[in-house]
Amino acid sequence: MYTVGDYLLDRLHELGIEEIFGVPGDYNLQFLDQIISRKDMKWVGNANELNASYMADGYARTKKAAAFLTTFGVGELSAVNGLAGSYAENLPVVEIVGSPTSKVQNEGKFVHHTLADGDFKHFMKMHEPVTAARTLLTAENATVEIDRVLSVLLKERKPVYINLPVDVAAAKAEKPSLPLKKENPNSNTSDQEILNKIQESLKNAKKPIVITGHEIISFGLEKTVTQFISKTKLPITTLNFGKSSVDEALPSFLGIYNGKLSEPNLKEFVESADFILMLGVKLTDSSTGAFTHHLNENKMISLNIDEGKIFNERIQNFDFESLISSLLDLSEIEYKGEYINKKQENFVPSNALLSQGRLWQAVENLTQSNETIVAEQGTSFFGASSIFLKPKSHFIGQPLWGSIGYTFPAALGSQIADKESRHLLFIGDGSLQLTVQELGLAIREKINPICFIINNDGYTVEREIHGPNQSYNDIPMWNYSKLPESFGATEDRVVSKIVRTENEFVSVMKEAQADPNRMYWIELVLAKEDAPKVLKKMGKLFAEQNKS
Repeated sequence: MYTVGDYLLDRLHELGIEEIFGVPGDYNLQFLDQIISRKDMKWVGNANELNASYMADGYARTKKAAAFLTTFGVGELSAVNGLAGSYAENLPVVEIVGSPTSKVQNEGKFVHHTLADGDFKHFMKMHEPVTAARTLLTAENATVEIDRVLSVLLKERKPVYINLPVDVAAAKAEKPSLPLKKENPNSNTSDQEILNKIQESLKNAKKPIVITGHEIISFGLEKTVTQFISKTKLPITTLNFGKSSVDEALPSFLGIYNGKLSEPNLKEFVESADFILMLGVKLTDSSTGAFTHHLNENKMISLNIDEGKIFNERIQNFDFESLISSLLDLSEIEYKGEYINKKQENFVPSNALLSQGRLWQAVENLTQSNETIVAEQGTSFFGASSIFLKPKSHFIGQPLWGSIGYTFPAALGSQIADKESRHLLFIGDGSLQLTVQELGLAIREKINPICFIINNDGYTVEREIHGPNQSYNDIPMWNYSKLPESFGATEDRVVSKIVRTENEFVSVMKEAQADPNRMYWIELVLAKEDAPKVLKKMGKLFAEQNKS
């Protein structure tokens, strides 16, 4: 018999979802049976629900949609932090919550995983601020409601919540007869009129600049933007919140703009532009040097998922995805001006102890095409976001939500989504301690990223903002290189190393890149108070911001 559970899984597969993350619980076990019985879908069981939501977020950044499954109450609330991060950064993640039967809920029975007050809608209400749509499925409304919330997911690129009672998952349903449709906006501003404004402005500009952000990645429009820039040769920069939204190997890619923290020549070039085309950008504190950017909105056309501005005049109800794709149709635009000299240095290693400044020079020189850099919010993010990526490479960070520990599960989720792009994770010791449980999953599933654990004895990013010598920024010292063995790894599955010098780093990096069939677990020993220059400056700006 074809069921509601089958219908939901068919729709998820239609979105490109081939793996579902999560943790089993008695209210989702029968639905789990349906998942594991399918040949086109795989269950990936996590150590906890928070990590499952982080893995789904990483998967969605790469596959452009993801799903995870929890049980009612205790499971879904454990995952809500990760879901909030997906909401903040526009990731299309489906949370499925297995819940008690419709009869139990309708009769208000005091069952486990509830507050014993007979109200089964508390937890769905708690999800309202961090989901774009929510639904409690019944046997009667299930297929219509599944399509409704998934259409919102496609339109808004934000998480949705599906409450699936045990009996409803097993209820009879009809197979979908038509493909899932995205809910399109009712346009009151002509898309063609916007395109005409863009074309006219680019043709008349002497010093144009294109700035792209994370929403380009949310819609999977990176190749479109790259083609547009290749065709027009327009100068382009991104914020760190949007890094890899364009191929950074393009000659006209200038680097990362970050307000007063930008390279001086890049800052001058961007801020003196006579026309700014801003695509999918959200101006947050960590991506604008704590709001030290100077971008003239009277010379700007900006387009976002939910609204835009044409020379400071607000516009709404246009199709963001369609508009970005239509940029390729613009004609008679070819930039013939100058760019800036990009600051790129060759790295010659020595036997000196590894430092933050030298580490990121080495990474920039040694990374290869078609790799994915995953950088934890902290020293790793502010170091890695400033490097130039090789062709067809990608970057994952979480600069807006900034939940520490996020990147280890996210890197695993993204690596599962794209097995051809070797993932290089850079994560601090403090962050790793929050989510290291998924090392067991990585070993079991034979996932083979290169993991660099930056052991600098504590919360360095917090030390830069406040309390450099305070005990609350200290953490227990672990024996990081022994962790894979503790989680059951053998040398044929995981190679574990400790690196202290520049020469050692170069050697192990090359070894790991040449050995794609094993995970590399590399502890980088760095000085306690060493941090990238950008982070040191940002820490001071954040400290001032926290006083105002």
